[in-house]
Amino acid sequence: MLLERLEPVRRRQALTHRAWVRDRGDSYERLELLGDSVLQLLVTADLLARHPKASEGDTAWMRQQVVAREPCATVSRESGLPQLMIAEAPPHARDDARRVAESDSVKAALCESIIGAAYLDLGLDVTRTAVLAAFESSLVDARPGRRDPKTSLQELAARSGEVITYELESSDGPPHNRVFVTRALIGTRPLGSGTGRSKQASEQDAARAGLALLQTEN
Repeated sequence: MLLERLEPVRRRQALTHRAWVRDRGDSYERLELLGDSVLQLLVTADLLARHPKASEGDTAWMRQQVVAREPCATVSRESGLPQLMIAEAPPHARDDARRVAESDSVKAALCESIIGAAYLDLGLDVTRTAVLAAFESSLVDARPGRRDPKTSLQELAARSGEVITYELESSDGPPHNRVFVTRALIGTRPLGSGTGRSKQASEQDAARAGLALLQTEN
């Protein structure tokens, strides 16, 4: 994610949580806002090129799958951004930083803040190359008409007026390598459990198990 090429001050800001600065303007929040816009622009342009015949609705849906919290959190984790944020925290805030770094929302925010910083320091072309490489697997998975397991399961349940809910069963492992187990339910009936490196990933896996069960029954 081009961290080594960022200006030191900008890099520090991009890795600074608002909890340990007096002025929120010194945290990553403004860069996160910019990075979100840059990410959406780059992903939209790439999807339009990959799928020239896709409708506006399909393109918007595919974009949301790529820029959602889970893919951003995955890129952040793979790039080591949570650990870098902990290292940038003041000594008295390290324990708090370790706790904050476990959040997928914070991981995703770090990803977007680094994108915003890269855009300001390195320009759009350099940022585009890095972003598209980092999100390549998500871009490949996003295809017209394809729905993620949670969406497909909810659509299937809605046909009979049911609602799908998810319950976190457990989470084990260190913060940088945690595994979550989640159960999918239709009403009060369990459909299956799933695992993942994030709560969202475990929910998708549980939805996949639920889909398999309902489709077998039908």
